[in-house]
Amino acid sequence: MKHVLFVCTHNSARSQMAEGLLNALYGTYYKAYSAGTHPGTVHPCAVQVMQEIGIDISSYRSKHLGEFRDQQFDCVVTLCDSSREACPVFPNAPAHLHESFPDPSQQKGSAEEMLQAFRQVRDSIQEWITSVF
Repeated sequence: MKHVLFVCTHNSARSQMAEGLLNALYGTYYKAYSAGTHPGTVHPCAVQVMQEIGIDISSYRSKHLGEFRDQQFDCVVTLCDSSREACPVFPNAPAHLHESFPDPSQQKGSAEEMLQAFRQVRDSIQEWITSVF
């Protein structure tokens, strides 16, 4: 089983959704984790839109990148440009990937507009994961 670490700034939406998606889609081949360079809390909209597709991330918590510094990963994936710049080198990870997704928590507007932004990012991450992994 290969170990993958998804990194974004706050570990509140993008990396949490990526972790849940990879584990749900390819859990027999990969074990995904997520962390943030400046972690906050898991965004409730991320939990809700993942639940809509049958993936429960309600027990996930935001984690600092430092929690994983001494672990070995087969691949480290940065999901936003700021995390790519701030992510330290993981010398034990033979592969480093980067794909930037917009931060859905920056969406302004109604509750439905917020959810739509999270759905769009979720679906984009899922498409990317299925094309790369």
